[in-house]
Amino acid sequence: MSKRSVYQPDQASLIFPKPPVFSNFEEERLHRKQRLAAVCRVFARFGYEYGFAGHITVRDPERLNCYWTNPFALDFANVKVSDLLLVDHDGTVLEGRRAVNRAGFVLHAAIHEAHPHVLASCHAHTTHGMAWAALGRKLDPITQTAASFYSDHALVAEQAGAVVVEREAGHAVAAAFGDNKIVIHQNHGLFAAGRESVDEAAWWFIAAERACEIQLKAEATGSPLKLIGTEAAAHSSKHLGTPFAAWLHFQPIYDAVCRSDPDLFD
Repeated sequence: MSKRSVYQPDQASLIFPKPPVFSNFEEERLHRKQRLAAVCRVFARFGYEYGFAGHITVRDPERLNCYWTNPFALDFANVKVSDLLLVDHDGTVLEGRRAVNRAGFVLHAAIHEAHPHVLASCHAHTTHGMAWAALGRKLDPITQTAASFYSDHALVAEQAGAVVVEREAGHAVAAAFGDNKIVIHQNHGLFAAGRESVDEAAWWFIAAERACEIQLKAEATGSPLKLIGTEAAAHSSKHLGTPFAAWLHFQPIYDAVCRSDPDLFD
């Protein structure tokens, strides 16, 4: 019997996802809008929607003092690229046909204005994020997921529990946001920031919501938590807590929603 030959592909030719490179602002703008609309669909699929609460924003690549966001009171599951709004830091809708959520404008505009490194931001009123925020505590490094936020997330008590509609209040929250991936806003919920992509911000939010769920369930057992050691937590954060790692984690989720919801690109 002859040996069966086994084809081994050229390792250098294997497909490995990489962030795109753009040749002009128009290409980059469309890409960011497509990802923002996709994140809205993903958040709906994950059950993150709560009435008209929830905002996702991304900075325009050319007009850096403006950002794209989802419209007020439009179901996340139905958001299309054509529905998105271009808004400035004063809350003026520059492009789009719908109104913007004032609370979303106040907080997200303040975050983008105070932190030029923030490209995108996500916030939603999720069950586990709101439950954990009610405790007024940061997450403990009890899993690799939580460790990815080690020394890179904050608890913000400013305007805790209040509906933020005044710009001064938004600036107070943004100032406390700092240079963190996620923020637990006490008695409110989770915020996530992406330095390099909408995908990154979305993944940090998804991971933070999961970390809150896990810690709530672990503490509900009544047994003492076994914390990951400082060195190991820092190691996990170094390898799992990068913008590229977050972008990469989001790619299969993006692929799935593109296949199931092609109308989001309309």
